[in-house]
Amino acid sequence: MSPKEQLEIIRRGCDELLVESELADKLKSGRPLRVKAGFDPTAPDLHLGHTVLLNKLRQLQELGHHVIFLIGDFTGMIGDPTGKNATRPPLSRAEIETNASTYKTQVFKILDEKKIEIAYNSAWMDQLTPADVIRLASTSTVARMLERDDFGKRYKAQQPIAIHEFLYPLVQGYDSVALKADLELGGTDQKFNLLMGRELQRHYGQPQQCILTMPLLEGLDGVQKMSKSLGNYVGVTDAPNEMFGKLMSVSDELMWRYIELLSFESLAAIAKWKKDVEGGRNPRDIKVAFAQEIVARFHSKAAADAALTDFEARFKQGEIPDDIPDVIVKADGGDIAIANALKQAGLTASTSEALRMIEQGGVRLDGEKVSDKALKLNKGQQVVMQVGKRKFARVAVK
Repeated sequence: MSPKEQLEIIRRGCDELLVESELADKLKSGRPLRVKAGFDPTAPDLHLGHTVLLNKLRQLQELGHHVIFLIGDFTGMIGDPTGKNATRPPLSRAEIETNASTYKTQVFKILDEKKIEIAYNSAWMDQLTPADVIRLASTSTVARMLERDDFGKRYKAQQPIAIHEFLYPLVQGYDSVALKADLELGGTDQKFNLLMGRELQRHYGQPQQCILTMPLLEGLDGVQKMSKSLGNYVGVTDAPNEMFGKLMSVSDELMWRYIELLSFESLAAIAKWKKDVEGGRNPRDIKVAFAQEIVARFHSKAAADAALTDFEARFKQGEIPDDIPDVIVKADGGDIAIANALKQAGLTASTSEALRMIEQGGVRLDGEKVSDKALKLNKGQQVVMQVGKRKFARVAVK
């Protein structure tokens, strides 16, 4: 494949490519590029938000490039400050190792195990002496670190910034030096760290890596980025029926965002789907096809078919309409009681009516009857709520 054709594939779905002319020159060399992407194993499971970047790595594998999946077992103990308004509690090496072991199993659901290099940044960071770390720290300044948006905001708000947090972008940048990376991938929120890799490579006399940033996938609530801590995620290890149901709960508008970032369908096929919907086709049909594609990817075609059958049995038999309203309910703290959610959603006139309807078996969440009057919905959760036979709402908890 020509460098121009490769660039077209590499650019698909990306947010930014720096510097495109440099990458074009690297591709013209004809040698496989060393492509780096780092993941800190701060939680044991991956979700679909992670797979936006993993899908791009898969494409680069198929183009014949050398993909390095870097597990940040050293940086994970520092804690990535990206997007945080407070210092993250450090994880122990034991916690990191436990989480890392599950990462490797899960990424091979997407990446070709035979065409990937697994690296751990502790392999070189543990070898650095205190003097080496001081020399690494001397390559940047406090003013440069405060250019980073999250550090700058915390400094202006007089919120504490621990010294070790300044080391994080330096260590991530040094990873690129250790691996002699030609191209590094990351989310849009990682741009500062990715640029640090370019700076350090120049400092150490290496050719500078190019940078490819990928969009952050919104969670099921359609607002905040997908996160396990927010409960708005679809995990790659979710059971088939659960995965299918979560994807079907996504709004029709957000569905296109998910398809563009997660589907392996061609751009031409996706464009045709959009045209069909504009022409009157029910978007639910597209959502079903997409949900089946994702379930089949992480489980099997048989599991995807079974998930669809289960979904239709629970929802079609309940005669849930396709045009149910989207409603936002506000949680005080991290959750909201089911009765309050029903009242806020306008499905019951009061919490007492909501509790009475639950007692009578007239309340369902995602097609399942609710019997627990003490049930709480978590912030970030999105569910289809039903009261009686005719009242429905797709509810997002904010």
